[in-house]
Amino acid sequence: MHAPTRIALARSDRIFTLAMIVVLVLVSSTVGASMMPTGAVDRSKTVWIERWRDRLLPIPQGPTTVISESAGRDMVAADLLTEHRCLSEVMYYEARGEGDEGERAVAEVVFHRLASGRYGRTICSVVYAGVRQAACQFSFACDGSRQRPKSRRDWEYAEELAAKILTGEVMLSDETAGAVNYHAVYVRPRWAESFTLTALIGKHMFYRRRQADPVGTLVALRGPIW
Repeated sequence: MHAPTRIALARSDRIFTLAMIVVLVLVSSTVGASMMPTGAVDRSKTVWIERWRDRLLPIPQGPTTVISESAGRDMVAADLLTEHRCLSEVMYYEARGEGDEGERAVAEVVFHRLASGRYGRTICSVVYAGVRQAACQFSFACDGSRQRPKSRRDWEYAEELAAKILTGEVMLSDETAGAVNYHAVYVRPRWAESFTLTALIGKHMFYRRRQADPVGTLVALRGPIW
């Protein structure tokens, strides 16, 4: 794994808690699905995490500013599940249909950005940077994609892959060579001229900042140029 990716994962002392929560969610949904009629299995997997979020989000309001231990745990759990959802969304909307490799590559860019400290301190702040200014770093956040119905199969795939990445079951191996930017192969944005191309994976070309480059340029072809 590339050093920035390791640093980003190591920085979050909440990942272990997330691991436990996500594992419980996945296990619970699997067990629940096995006990339900065939027609209800897919729906249970799709909404289970949302149910956990809805249950955990409310925080009891006491007479003082002191938060109870149980309420604090609920707050952390809700935050972690939100982080999981943000990672799932960026992988789904940016690389839907590109399979495991394409979605992992997008996740790597998120973690490289998180490690750099330039784009935000949480997964969600990185993914949704610029939304309020209508200058989104990831196009799906501003182009209305989230308003359209999801493909159930592709969404579940992204959710499960995001959970496996966050729990360490799937390890990111830095296929993008430190990339913090990418674009679709059929466009040529101006900013690309000031970055170094590091990889072509699926339908995207990946770049890193030139000041961070080692000697030479690494270009890894991982898919066809469309």
